[in-house]
Amino acid sequence: MSDKPTILEAESLYHVYESKAEDGNVVALRGLHVNVKAGEAVAVVGPSGSGKSTLLKCLGGLMKPSAGKVSLDGKNMTRLTGLELVELRQKTVSFIFQEGNLLPHLSALDNVAQPLRHQKVSPKEAKRRALELMTELGIEHRAKGLPSMLSGGEQQRVAIARALITNPRLILADEPTGALDPITSREVLKLFKDLHENQNVAFLLVTHSKEVAAFADRSLELRDGRFVAEHGTDLDIENLSEGRELIIDDLGTVTLPPDILTQIGGPGRYSVGEMESGKLSLLGESISSMGELVLASSCPACNHDYADSDDQLCPVCGASRPMVEAQK
Repeated sequence: MSDKPTILEAESLYHVYESKAEDGNVVALRGLHVNVKAGEAVAVVGPSGSGKSTLLKCLGGLMKPSAGKVSLDGKNMTRLTGLELVELRQKTVSFIFQEGNLLPHLSALDNVAQPLRHQKVSPKEAKRRALELMTELGIEHRAKGLPSMLSGGEQQRVAIARALITNPRLILADEPTGALDPITSREVLKLFKDLHENQNVAFLLVTHSKEVAAFADRSLELRDGRFVAEHGTDLDIENLSEGRELIIDDLGTVTLPPDILTQIGGPGRYSVGEMESGKLSLLGESISSMGELVLASSCPACNHDYADSDDQLCPVCGASRPMVEAQK
């Protein structure tokens, strides 16, 4: 995979949502680096609220990052005009949104055919190819239905067909099987696998699904706007501590997942102990001077009260539970 060209790359990617709230602005992405090779499938996993959907929009040119660089097929998207960006996306990438994002006034068939019409394909040929793809996804009988007449799963299959019809080299997907039943989900993943293995299509998928993550060649664990670890194909999405490889970025920064931070005693100052190639030990120096560290009693993001639980993630918003100094 390493000898293949890069289809998607991001360097030092930041995104800040401005807010007039008392807590100030929200930093959604914190200096991320991403590299997806042609024909590679990469999953992005992590708790809700960690920045996954924001990352996908920035990588696809749907949202301009606050800082950093995003390159698609070797072209810096942050430097392109609006028309140049549209043309590049049409030739290279397709999107599958969690909500479907279908045009409400068009039939399912016309929704699927619409990207081809933008590429000047004749209406007859566009509809023929659209119906062919809808048949492959088992929704040809709903071709004349408006989105409002379709179930959530049917809408998602229409959205997937629309994304695939232009034969993209890269597919960006946000929970692509989230609205599908298990059988349809497996059929969609089978189609993804065929595109991936036989047509060299690259994928970047945001997911909470074990099956979708297993489809990927590797998975990146995102927490609080930072990549903290990488996982292989044996990822257990319900227990991300298994098989985790921590990431040190180009600036030498490493972010410890909350469960590891808790195990070593929480934040503090550490001295470097034994060090050799591929191995580094840290020795806690002055944690005691900071006072005893305990899990926060409430979520700093949504104020959820943890009560007596030992949860590492907020059950309401999915934010990581920080360590704080115990009140004396």
